[in-house]
Amino acid sequence: MRFVDADEGRELNREYRDKDYATNVLSFSYATAPTVSGDLVICLPVVMSEATAQGKSTEAHFAHLIVHGMLHLQGYEHETGAADAERMEAKEREILARLGYPDPY
Repeated sequence: MRFVDADEGRELNREYRDKDYATNVLSFSYATAPTVSGDLVICLPVVMSEATAQGKSTEAHFAHLIVHGMLHLQGYEHETGAADAERMEAKEREILARLGYPDPY
């Protein structure tokens, strides 16, 4: 896991996703079986800003995005269709509840 500033977050998002803005979390999966291997990149200023704008604690928002990124590393997707998004969000809710965090949605 790596924490980056907005400039590096934007650069990585542009290079790997063709999106010219800093995003909250990027996942780079190298293997999903038999062992999950990959990198998570968390853009600190984006996460902090989102937490404030959404009225969430920064701790809860960081927890959500780390869980979100880890699920991506395990092959979960949310941009491929509504059913996939619902499946991923349900898994996020389940994990976060077990960790003592509120529903992020």
